[in-house]
Amino acid sequence: MQQANAYIGTPQNRVDGRAKVTGEAKYAAEFDAPDLAYGIVVSGAIAKGRIASIDTSAALAVPGVLQVFTHENRPRTAWFDHKFRDETAPPGSPFRPLYDDKVIYSGQPVALVIAESFELAAHAASLVRVAYETDAHMTDLDLRRSEAYVPPKKRSGVKAPPSPRGDAEDAFAQAPVKVHAEYRVAIEHHNPMEPHASTVVYGDDGSLTIHDKTQGAQNSQSYVSSVFGLSSDQVRVVSPFIGGAFGSGLRPQYQLFLAVMAALELKRSVRVVLTRDQMFTFGYRPLTIQTVSLGANPDGKLVSIMHDAIQTTSTFEDYQEVVVNWANLLYHCDNVKLTYKLAQVDTYTPIDMRAPGAAIGVAAIETAMDELAYAAGIDPIELRLRNYAEVDEADKKTFTSKELRACYQVGAERFGWAKRNPEPRSMREGRELVGWGMATGVWEAIMQKTAARAVLTLDGTLEVATATTDIGTGTYTILTQIAAETLGLPMAAVTAKIGDSSLPKSPVQGGSWTAASSGSAVQKACQTIREQLFKHARQMDDSPLANSSLEQVTFADGRIQLMSDPTAFVTFAQAMQAGGVDRIEAEEKASPGMLTNMRYSGYSHSAIFAEVRVDEELGTIRVTRIVNAVAAGTILNPKTARSQIMGGVVFGIGMALEEESMLDHDLGRFMNHNLAEYHVPVNADIHEIDVIFVSEHEEKLNPLGIKGVGEIGVVGTAAAIGNAIFHATGKRVREYPITIDKLLG
Repeated sequence: MQQANAYIGTPQNRVDGRAKVTGEAKYAAEFDAPDLAYGIVVSGAIAKGRIASIDTSAALAVPGVLQVFTHENRPRTAWFDHKFRDETAPPGSPFRPLYDDKVIYSGQPVALVIAESFELAAHAASLVRVAYETDAHMTDLDLRRSEAYVPPKKRSGVKAPPSPRGDAEDAFAQAPVKVHAEYRVAIEHHNPMEPHASTVVYGDDGSLTIHDKTQGAQNSQSYVSSVFGLSSDQVRVVSPFIGGAFGSGLRPQYQLFLAVMAALELKRSVRVVLTRDQMFTFGYRPLTIQTVSLGANPDGKLVSIMHDAIQTTSTFEDYQEVVVNWANLLYHCDNVKLTYKLAQVDTYTPIDMRAPGAAIGVAAIETAMDELAYAAGIDPIELRLRNYAEVDEADKKTFTSKELRACYQVGAERFGWAKRNPEPRSMREGRELVGWGMATGVWEAIMQKTAARAVLTLDGTLEVATATTDIGTGTYTILTQIAAETLGLPMAAVTAKIGDSSLPKSPVQGGSWTAASSGSAVQKACQTIREQLFKHARQMDDSPLANSSLEQVTFADGRIQLMSDPTAFVTFAQAMQAGGVDRIEAEEKASPGMLTNMRYSGYSHSAIFAEVRVDEELGTIRVTRIVNAVAAGTILNPKTARSQIMGGVVFGIGMALEEESMLDHDLGRFMNHNLAEYHVPVNADIHEIDVIFVSEHEEKLNPLGIKGVGEIGVVGTAAAIGNAIFHATGKRVREYPITIDKLLG
């Protein structure tokens, strides 16, 4: 029988759902302030060069225009690079808006117009005239491949490729079965529904309350404090709701700098919102060219793995991802060689995008594994099982848990894989060729140091708080579930406060680590309250719990009762009154275990099965069915977790078939910088998505056994679709997205 108030692992509606559908939830550009001014960014028109002159006179002459900021009149800010470096920044020199006359990428902000209204600011911005002196630029990775380099400084949190093992080149040369091919994944932009915006409320005492679209309120706070020389007490960043981010909000974007700069200079509140076009003028998923070489024996056993990747970065920062390590993690092989290099181009620095590195690298390796399956005449699932890695061979560690075999089995059964005719072009329905493909997904399971506070009051309500954000994943809901179950309260009695830099310290929300990190901290804080409550309850006169231990009682329905005798109990209110307190507060920190990190590797896994239908004459592709079997430890809320996997799968469909930011190399500019021409999946593109959560017991990574589900859904999906397209058509396309021209060409 399930205990009362047992919420972990049960499907629960979002506690913030009503606020979102009724408009009660406010986003960064929706907070008001007295005497609010509005800023419009003027974007640069060249990819490289300098501003020869900038004429703001016509804009300043417009009644209601307060100021036009340029590099010529901007206020002084911090001098050193490290002052501009946020908590997720890669090595290098972070971009400084309006710093000088140099132009280092197309779309760079060159002016900020501030006016009494948004419309006035937009009109005045159109009157700013900028003359440029252009320099030769380069945005074509193919022309920079020969200049690719191993980054001299490693980005924090990003694993470099492991040292070579065995002799991969010789083993490949002698292998009876080989696959050697180049794979490309196009540039993608995040395109969340909510554009980036910052509303800076200027206080009477000069303090700033900033409503920012960010995945880390404390990251934005520390950036602003550092850049503008303010104390942390002078800056508060609040971000209760975020309309999607997918990694675009990990770093403070330039509208934050500009809004704060204007507010401090004008001593009034300022809002700056980027346009959809300007959403294409900062970070993106970088173009990646990968070469994969697999050598195997006739039975499919791998004897050589070589995976090389070249990725774009800017000229001022060395952005890095984990791209090539995944094959070494998924498959056993004695001879492995992996290389990862960067090539500088004249664009803005790339930024993490949902499952950075893995979404790209796994797309290549899982496509190559499918090619190897055909070359060896072995079923794709069987090939993976024959090369199944029992340990993390790169780090020489055992896995905390791994149920990938179960993912293959359960996913294949649900999909009906056994009915598949392996011959390409062998399945059809009318004029459509039908293809079935599969791939493996993998993503790291991480926990970060996080603090949380819990406050129980005499009326039986509980508030839990941590600075983490909710980018749409359901953080409010899972923290409420964890707190309610830990203290035996109904969810309606619990309030979660997040997205505020004044709350207990939390890292940026990313990497699928939020549930494990913030959830563990909230649980720990609530457990401390349990202990204090129990102490007060035992000390009551004639307490029925006087001779019991904490292990002998349960917390349910607002009371502490003996497990052996539910009629022997003390209510929370009685315990608090006996202790003479009207509130109990606890703040705790949760951290990953050092020994666990040293001894074990933690990853979530998945098996993705895709069905596509391809019009034989037109080349149009429909993804008609996806089955995704996921092993990710404890699933806190199957309802919101399923939504996360479905969202990841939709991301993967976009990556496989549609999403591509197209650079005009003559102009050095992204040309399809709008939602009319940058194609993302819409309702008509999405058919059946079946999500299966495979049971996985995880006890080493964190107290709740969580691995996270925010990113595993996208990893492997593109490869499964690409493999299904090959099965349908017999044509192997190795460049994502797979568009009609590539399929028919």
